[in-house]
Order: sequence, then C-alpha cells, then structure tokens
Amino acid sequence: MVDPRDPVALTQALIRCPSVTPVDAGALDVLEAALKGLGFACHRLRFTEAGAEAVDNLYARIGDRQPNFCFAGHTDVVPAGSVEEWSSDPFAATLAGGMIMGRGAADMKGAIAAFVAAAAGFIDDHGGKLPGSVSLLITGDEEGVAINGTRKVLDWMRQHGEAMDACVVGEPSNPHALGDMIKIGRRGSLNAEITIHGARGHVAYPQLADNPIPRLIKLLDKLISHRLDEGTAQFDPSNLEVTSIDVGNPAVNVIPSRATARLNIRFNDRHSAASLMRWLQACCAEAGQHDLTIQVSGEAFLTAPGPFTDVVAGAVETVTGRRPELSTSGGTSDARFIKDMCPVVEFGAVGETMHKTDERIAVADLDTLRRIYRLILERYFATQRS
Repeated sequence: MVDPRDPVALTQALIRCPSVTPVDAGALDVLEAALKGLGFACHRLRFTEAGAEAVDNLYARIGDRQPNFCFAGHTDVVPAGSVEEWSSDPFAATLAGGMIMGRGAADMKGAIAAFVAAAAGFIDDHGGKLPGSVSLLITGDEEGVAINGTRKVLDWMRQHGEAMDACVVGEPSNPHALGDMIKIGRRGSLNAEITIHGARGHVAYPQLADNPIPRLIKLLDKLISHRLDEGTAQFDPSNLEVTSIDVGNPAVNVIPSRATARLNIRFNDRHSAASLMRWLQACCAEAGQHDLTIQVSGEAFLTAPGPFTDVVAGAVETVTGRRPELSTSGGTSDARFIKDMCPVVEFGAVGETMHKTDERIAVADLDTLRRIYRLILERYFATQRS
C-alpha cells in the first residue's frame, strides 16, 4: 500500500495506472487502499447504462456526522497520444528536475494525492475525533460522456442518506501558478445537430430539386449573427460556435437531399437550456423541413461569493501569498452535478500542461496544494462550530 501521507508517491502510483476513460486500470484500487489505511469507509460503485460503457467509481467517508466536507475528482484520463512525442513513458510517472511527468499528473491525480495527504494530517491532528466528516467522491467518467459517473454516485448518495455540505473539486483551476484562480461556477453547455431536408437532383436542373444547403447557410448565418448577451458580473458572454457542416456528397454535379450542421452553445446564467432550445426550434422552423437534436451537458451555475468561497480563497492566500481570482471561465466539470447538492468550488493544480504531451506537476506544487487543502479543512470546520 502507498503511504497516504506522501503525495508524491501516491501521485506516481496513480499515474502508473493507465486509466484512460472508461478503463480504471487499478487506479481506484490504489486510492481505496490508501483511504482504508486512514480509516475511511469505502464504497466501490459500478454503474451501467445501455449505450454507454460501464464505469467504476468510489465514494469514501470518514466520520458519521455532519457537516460532511467532500473532495470530488476523477482518476480517468484522456489518451496519451503518440508515446514517441513524450520525453518519457506517459504512464511511468517519471520524477526528474522537481517534476512528476505523466498523463493525469495535473488533471488530476496530483490533486487527489494532495487531498488524501491533507486529510491524513487533519485526521492525525484530531486524533480520529473529527468535528464532522470528510469524504471523497471519485469517478472514472469525467473525461468521457459522464453518464455512469458523478451524477449516478450522487443519486446513490441520496438513496443511502449520504449528504455533503460543501465540496471542492480538484480540477486544475490555476492558469499559471497556484493561487491564480478558484472556479466558483461554470457556463452551461448545449450541443445541437440540425439537418435541413431537401430533394436530390441534377445541378443543371435546379428547378427539379430542392437544395438544402442555401437554407442551412441562411439559418447558420442567423444563429451566428445573433448576440446572445453581453455577459454578466460573474460570467463571460454566451457564445455559439458551429463545429461541423456536412452534406455527405462526393459528387460535384448532384444537389444533395440533406445538409447537417453541428453547433455548441456555452451559455451564462441569463439563459437556460430550455430557453435556448425554444430559440433554436423557432429559428429552425423558418428553414423548412428539418430535424433538430439537442443534448444538454449542464446548466450554468454559480456558487455566490460568501462564507464558503472566503474559506477557500483565504486558505489559498495564506499559503501562497496570492489572492485568487474568483472565476467562471473554462469548460464544464462535474461540479455541474454537485451544485445540486451543496455549494461547490474548483481548486487544483496548474493547468498549463493538462491533456498535453509531457503533462506534469511540480513536486513543490504538490506540497503547496496539500497545505492549502489542509488549511481549508481546518477553517471550514472552524466556521461550522462558530
């Protein structure tokens, strides 16, 4: 078993498990063994659903009373890409020059190890008599479709009377240095696929066909030209991006029968997925016969600045000497599910190398992150007693 008090060794052990979504590859076994060694009660949760890969998850808790402070994260990683482009084996967890290199080092196995080490110190200092509970919610499906991961763990928690009162998600929230940024919310995300139908025909006889491409172009121009909003005090402006246009037509002298476009909308809290769906439906109706498919990855949410964000930001500033920016920038994370249960923020490693070749984390940052998480625990429970 890896020493749970050693974030370097635990980070390396986790990286050496090639847990590319949805394969666990032993990562949760490593983590579970470390947590059991500290006295955590561990629940391995495997969820399945038709049309999606089965996923292993872990919920671990020490303490049997509220408040329950939770650290959430994921052990799954994106593929390493071309191994030849890496300076060393992406799953060897090479330690050199004060850096641990490997897929998942920054996103986010290093943060998991740092929190485990912080929890170990917190438990030791309290002699096992905690002022509440500490838990970890770790999924193997954050980098994937997020169907059999955090969302279903939360459902399991509700069914089993498990509640959390505050949560830090260990995503790599810092752009350049620890202390740069805390994420206190995220914009929502909506994906749409629009197919405009026409009638196939010869390009020399357009009157005998119905070309769907001009109608699709006109529709996309209308969607792109529409300014959704100017942003808010806490959020960047919403934006719509066309990600694909396809007619599947290899012939140069044939008018196709259909044309398809895909788009994504990242939206702030001036909109909901439902309001954007209604807008898209109305715009598409003007384009004639069509199919519209919409998938919502998550709604916009905000953990308003207040006592909880003050605890986290204060701990970061005390340890690093930097006052972090409270931001809602970036893509989505599993915080979009957790916000339905409790206040949630994101704070983790430096994200400059996440998903890149030679992903890495500084050993010094691991220790700093451990100290920040430890201080967050101390101050969070102190505010709950006052």
